[in-house]
Amino acid sequence: MNDNQKDTLIEAHDLWAAISLLTRISVPVDHSRAGIRAKNATWAYPIVGALIGALSGIIFLSLNSLGLSPGFCAAITLLLLIAITGGMHEDGLADCADGFWGGQNSVRRLEIMKDSSIGVYGACTLILFLIAQWSLFELLISQNPIWTLAGIGAISRLPMVIAMRFVPNARNNGLSATVGKPQLISIHIAIITTFIIALICFGISGFLIILIGLLFALPVFVVAKAKIGGQTGDVLGASQKFAEMATLAAALAL
Repeated sequence: MNDNQKDTLIEAHDLWAAISLLTRISVPVDHSRAGIRAKNATWAYPIVGALIGALSGIIFLSLNSLGLSPGFCAAITLLLLIAITGGMHEDGLADCADGFWGGQNSVRRLEIMKDSSIGVYGACTLILFLIAQWSLFELLISQNPIWTLAGIGAISRLPMVIAMRFVPNARNNGLSATVGKPQLISIHIAIITTFIIALICFGISGFLIILIGLLFALPVFVVAKAKIGGQTGDVLGASQKFAEMATLAAALAL
């Protein structure tokens, strides 16, 4: 089998590779193989998102069963959710806020985004997003948190996969550039998988929630293209947070 054939195949190991990249959960991953397969393992991102969301829902319900207030359950669930993902999407959101609005040109903006320090734009944006997400999490008590968060977890990671294929890299290094551009088969499987998960979790309204998630992630990529010439790992992370917030609000409203 040649290298090109290997690139076009979907492997079960891709799921472990995606979990290893998107979370801090220890899984039996072959890191050498995961590196080779990274760009095409993106088909599994929505599945990993659904697993993360379902785990968050289980945590929320478990805490609530102890008689704790919804607000406290929401705060702890949000904290553990950040721990599970390593806060990579929150980090991307803060870095984009600092870089996009703190730099005078694309080169300087990329430098700011690469800096591990957080500035006032990043801090304010992150705080506001966390407060908004916490307030929405509180309302999950009126729904089934496991199904709701599983669906949102899948949908909010679909824009990342699509952007990795169609939005150019803003730099030649970094996480997104290292992973590479997914082939179309990975994109198609990610889309189909997301639709199936959304249908299971939300019924027919899941299609509308997917559309909302994509629409709210789109401005992140439009601004990124204008500000830095394309997408980076930080931009992908920020798009996930925008899609997550929009789909969570939509799921609670529908």
